Amino acid sequence: MKKLLTGLALSALVLGACGNGGEKQATDTKFNDPGREAFANSSCIGCHGKDLEGGSGPNLTKVGSKYSEQEILKIIQNGKGAMPKNLVEGKDAENIAKYLSKQK
Repeated sequence: MKKLLTGLALSALVLGACGNGGEKQATDTKFNDPGREAFANSSCIGCHGKDLEGGSGPNLTKVGSKYSEQEILKIIQNGKGAMPKNLVEGKDAENIAKYLSKQK
């Protein structure tokens, strides 16, 4: 019984350490751009993909060549086509618009 409890305790420590590593990566984030981070942490990736490659929504890898930062912000705020309005709001919307406007 003692070996079983020791084994369970050791397993919990090992699994706990693995879990903390994942949380650390999520909080340390590999993104240097607050707009990219906001994009990655929002519902945007569900339609536009984590790398802007598109999916059910359009590819955004060169969206900054087509729209200005203010135009992108208006699309986020008002929606366009099948995209509903205000899926992201406030500073996150502004940061995403700024980030996407750099994609050329």
